Amino acid sequence: MTSFPNKRLRRLRRNEKIRDFFQEVRLSTKDFICPMFVQENLKSNVNSDSMPDIQRLAPSNVVNEANSIADLKIPAIMLFGIPAKKDGDGTSAFAEDGVVQKAISDIRKNLGEKIVIMTDVCLCQYTSAGHCGLVKDDEVDNDSSIQTLAKIAVSQAKAGVDFVSPSAMMDGQVRAIREALDDAGFTDVGIMSHSAKHRSSLYSPFRDMADCAPKFGDRKSYQLPYTNPREAMREVEADINEGVDIVMIKPALAYLDIIAETKRKFHVPVSAYSVSGEYALVKAASKQGWINELDVVTEILTGIKRAGADMIVTYFSKMIAPSLK
Repeated sequence: MTSFPNKRLRRLRRNEKIRDFFQEVRLSTKDFICPMFVQENLKSNVNSDSMPDIQRLAPSNVVNEANSIADLKIPAIMLFGIPAKKDGDGTSAFAEDGVVQKAISDIRKNLGEKIVIMTDVCLCQYTSAGHCGLVKDDEVDNDSSIQTLAKIAVSQAKAGVDFVSPSAMMDGQVRAIREALDDAGFTDVGIMSHSAKHRSSLYSPFRDMADCAPKFGDRKSYQLPYTNPREAMREVEADINEGVDIVMIKPALAYLDIIAETKRKFHVPVSAYSVSGEYALVKAASKQGWINELDVVTEILTGIKRAGADMIVTYFSKMIAPSLK
């Protein structure tokens, strides 16, 4: 074997132009999906204590917000709804005049194809129990839940959504939604499933924002344990077999190995959700002056992309976008 004693990798880093020329992973606004929270009957936007700079939007402000996101060259949004009323069956989640359905319709009417509209499909914000599925006899019932999730997806498709994103972690949810969409004539509506959604403490700020903490028990019976990477791969594979278009790993930063293994093993688009707790941790450290926020966010999101994510759902989308233009 020939030896190269004078090999110097620092030659590739000598100045900014050379470093840029050899850069392997490039972060772009095109990688981002920006979450939006809309609250029914709200008259003006409301700030969040646990998620600084993220707001619950009044329905009247949704179009302007979506347009500002599109103007930053961010290609997609993900809508989360906070209804005025909750009940045991989550009926407001699939109402024709529901908060998310109205938001989809308004954005589509005003922006056309300027932005891709994605929507959360879950029941935690809409049920009085606060669980991701319907509760029967103090247990989350899988089979009745997936039928309701399918109704939610169809109602959102009627409003004009591009992709529905089931996050309830109910077995068979992708199949039920795909069949319901197809039967209703929405064969072009895609599914981005939260395929490997892990049971994580990093969701707490989101639960405050979306008012969706469970009123009893926890979500251990349906969300993935973070100790089981092989089980995560089985969940991803199950969604692929049921007809999913995009798989999602959630959270992102502590699950880079799961993102990388999903990218290596399966030939489907891979999304990663950099969740509310990841956002809040960076914001808190930045507020104390311990870190440079933009530098840290850029490094984190680049790392998520480097691990294999084709797209990233991130609350930092709007903040970082100007630096990437």
